[in-house]
Amino acid sequence: ERSPRQPLEDREMARRSSAALLEGVVTEAEVLEWRSLTVSKPKSEPSAEEREVLRKRKDEEKKGKAVILDAIASRTGTKKEKLKKHLDQLAAAKVTEEESSSSSQARPLWLDPPSGTRDFPPAEMRLRNWLFGEMRATSKKFGFHEYDAPVLEHVELYERKAGEEISQQMYNFVDKEKTRVTLRPEMTPSLARMVLNLTNLATGEVRTPLPLKWFSIPQCWRFETTQRGRKREHYQWNLDVVGVDDVAAEAEILGAVCDFFARLGVTSDIVGIRVNSRKILDAALFEAGVPAAEFEKVCVVVDKLDKIGADAVKDLLMASSSGGCHLTAEVADTILRCLTASSIEEMASSIGGGGGGKNSSTLVKAVDEIKQLFAIADKAGFGHYLTFDASVVRGLAYYTGVVFEAFDRKGELRAICGGGRYDRLLALYGGDKCEIPCCGFGFGDCVIVELLKDYNLLPDFSAASVDFVVAPFSQEDVPNAFQVARKLRDHGYSVDLALQTKKARQAFDLANRNGARRVAFVAPDEWRLGKVRVKDMLLKDPNTNEGLQRDVQLDDFHNIEALFEGGNDDDGGGGKGGGAGNKDTRKKNREISEGLKDIRQATHTNAPPPVVVVEGGYRLRPTSKFAVLDRPPPLEEK
Repeated sequence: ERSPRQPLEDREMARRSSAALLEGVVTEAEVLEWRSLTVSKPKSEPSAEEREVLRKRKDEEKKGKAVILDAIASRTGTKKEKLKKHLDQLAAAKVTEEESSSSSQARPLWLDPPSGTRDFPPAEMRLRNWLFGEMRATSKKFGFHEYDAPVLEHVELYERKAGEEISQQMYNFVDKEKTRVTLRPEMTPSLARMVLNLTNLATGEVRTPLPLKWFSIPQCWRFETTQRGRKREHYQWNLDVVGVDDVAAEAEILGAVCDFFARLGVTSDIVGIRVNSRKILDAALFEAGVPAAEFEKVCVVVDKLDKIGADAVKDLLMASSSGGCHLTAEVADTILRCLTASSIEEMASSIGGGGGGKNSSTLVKAVDEIKQLFAIADKAGFGHYLTFDASVVRGLAYYTGVVFEAFDRKGELRAICGGGRYDRLLALYGGDKCEIPCCGFGFGDCVIVELLKDYNLLPDFSAASVDFVVAPFSQEDVPNAFQVARKLRDHGYSVDLALQTKKARQAFDLANRNGARRVAFVAPDEWRLGKVRVKDMLLKDPNTNEGLQRDVQLDDFHNIEALFEGGNDDDGGGGKGGGAGNKDTRKKNREISEGLKDIRQATHTNAPPPVVVVEGGYRLRPTSKFAVLDRPPPLEEK
């Protein structure tokens, strides 16, 4: 007989000895049956119906376990109390073992998205929708029209003659009709195909008024090495002008890029845009004696200058292998000298081109175009983003004139966007008669998000944003809650309807999680009076400093803004009433109400967009048509 004061190590030894005596006494089947009969304790207070079910299950547990204990005891002669304790321990150990086994199970490959691709859960989707919304808003601000095309395209659209990397990066296959198809690696060839479908291929006449100003935000696929800011699947904002052979078209699309940067708070000390002209490079290659047939291959090689350095580029220019350009060392040095020029004039001077021939005329025109582009940019107010860079050539073979790419000034990210003029691409697909001037850019979604994260310029997308949470108190209130939600939605509000009953605190917690401005709590007492209690999560009751509450008639939902903005003098069913209240709270409520009124007028809608208070003003959530209104200015200024 053990003393209660028996040392811990002695008690543990006794427990192990007892367990050793019982090893082999019970079978695994008996342990599993014992576990299956065990009724777990409820996590919360059960209802009357749940208590009755629980009582019946406890009776079944008691009878079933008694049968197991009788069988083992008669077989082994072991006391039932000891057996019961041992079976409880073995059953609990079995649960732990299974949970451990489950957690250590190898994770199936198919639970993760394929390499280089992404899932977009709600918070990520809110970020994506916000970014795309800013892209669309900028495009429409500049008069561009949205289009789209199939993500599946013909391989032939991308098999151009320059040995471009893109031709080796396609997700291509032969479909069940024996057609060679690919997931589009870029959108420009699809645009070219669509424009050619509006064109008489025999004459080159476009059967719709020019210019076309089109934009899209397609999903693109390239099988390439993934890294920060680079995925195998990404979205790309495309903005193109078709039918204008003047540098004004480049100025327009560059203006849109800079406007987009400014819209996101990305200033010219964070990013810049390098600008060059492929015409100048072509003149340089001609003067250096590069055969015309090698021009496009040379462009692909020199586009790697930033990535692999001048020595490696020179080796590729001189290489006689399939990836090389077969140039002499002298010619390679001339090309590299042009690419390192610090100004337009220096680059033109290094090329020469004197002699008054066609090349000289092309060079003069190209230099004049670049100068005109910079002059327009200065007049239009975005010149501070632009800089001349002779090394920018862009790797795609179809570029023919001005080329550009945006970069972060810290030099930590790959190109943010890039584009230029491609006057001969449509002729490549539709024939010589279809040489229609075009220019445009591609702007991926990955790098810009990384940049915005680096500079803390992203809004907070962690929480959803709705106008109302509607919560039923009991099961009988659920149909009424649906009626309330319908009425609010009919009046233009976004509503998250709780699909399970909620106590008041649970409803308020749900509203906080979902970023709801107000809670409509549907409960029997108010409903019998034809009312719903509405709590504002932003305005404060001056008597209680809690959220301001109003009992709102069902027919007054159209007037709900006025009910809350109109006063802080009565408790509206939500406060104690009486008293002068807190003057600071009343003043703050008036300021907030006036701000919300201004916002509704500015957005021309009765239902205000979701708002959060910031120091010194009101900031609209990113889902709103206005990004920021800190200390709202007079409407005429906005």
